[in-house]
Amino acid sequence: MNTYQPKKQLSKFIFETKIKGLYYLAPNKFEDERGFFAEIVHLPELNQLLGFNFEIKQINHAYSVSYVTRGFHAEAWNKLIKVSHGLAFCALVDIRPESATFKQKEYFLLGNDEKALPGSIFVSQGIANAYCVLKGPVDYLYLVDKLYQERKPEDDRAISLFDPDLAIDWPISQEKMLLSPRDKNSITLKQLLE
Repeated sequence: MNTYQPKKQLSKFIFETKIKGLYYLAPNKFEDERGFFAEIVHLPELNQLLGFNFEIKQINHAYSVSYVTRGFHAEAWNKLIKVSHGLAFCALVDIRPESATFKQKEYFLLGNDEKALPGSIFVSQGIANAYCVLKGPVDYLYLVDKLYQERKPEDDRAISLFDPDLAIDWPISQEKMLLSPRDKNSITLKQLLE
């Protein structure tokens, strides 16, 4: 499993990934004997890169124990994801047929573990994301630019975590995963696009 390592820097704190519209945001961190303070995102810098204003309308927090696996979800909103506690393996796939990076995958280890990247990720709408808790509990925060109750039924898409065409390299076995009924029974990307 090859997880993301920051490479091409697009601005002071933002790095490119192999998926168009998916960015790694490095924190601006200050540490001393008391702990640390970190700037998670500079919205003007992100907005300039995006070419539109990412306006946060809702902040969500998912708390998950070890081996909980959630996703692949691709809601009709843009989101900024931060794992503030624990260690999560995050998998992202571009499911936009019109995109130059359609079906590209990117893996991240996020959290406050020494193996993890300390930053956050910006996920443009149309990129499906999932995560698996390797060391829980995990606090998974995501800031979105649309209210949940504003969504339409077709905006709430879920794809199988075990889609053979995507062939995600999960770090734990399917038998170990704690899944919701929705995630157990999701359809493949091919079925979704039909």
